[in-house]
Amino acid sequence: MNICVYCASSLKIDKKYIELAGTVGTELVKRGHTLVSGGGSVSCMGAVAAAARAAGGHTVGVIPQALVDMEVADEEADELIVTSDMRERKGVMDARSDAFLVLPGGLGTLEELFEIWTARVLGLHDRPLVLLDPWGLYDPLRQLVDGMYEQGFTRADVFDAISWTTTVEEAFAALESPAQPVRPSVAELGEATG
Repeated sequence: MNICVYCASSLKIDKKYIELAGTVGTELVKRGHTLVSGGGSVSCMGAVAAAARAAGGHTVGVIPQALVDMEVADEEADELIVTSDMRERKGVMDARSDAFLVLPGGLGTLEELFEIWTARVLGLHDRPLVLLDPWGLYDPLRQLVDGMYEQGFTRADVFDAISWTTTVEEAFAALESPAQPVRPSVAELGEATG
């Protein structure tokens, strides 16, 4: 599979997150997959790609021109696709991917997570979506979405569209499981958007 990994590009984070990204890159290749990433060379984004290549894997980086101009592009990527902007970048990453793995990250990672999660809940795709969170960074997010459900802002199946994992092994087991399509009825779509 082509697995898209969403992750941090911050240089201020604890090194355990960067080490996790490296472990993910190695495991991804060990299992015979191709990496699709945001095309950055720094922090977790750089670590996952470098580890994948070191393990003999193929890497596809997708990065907007503005970040290339800032000299953060992963020039070592087997394929480096330069887009005009962030929106095009996400579209290309989506189109090139068979599954999505979300590692700890910041606002950009959250944006990517929400877009692909929403599309899955709406039945626009049925590809696996897995969140790997060994240290609980996303616990408040899960509580927030639980609260949104309790108040009627989301459907009960919102969590059926994503697998929450805490180990690399769990994450890849979920990624490699057959995708279960999430196909809401028209009435449910009206409730979700109404």
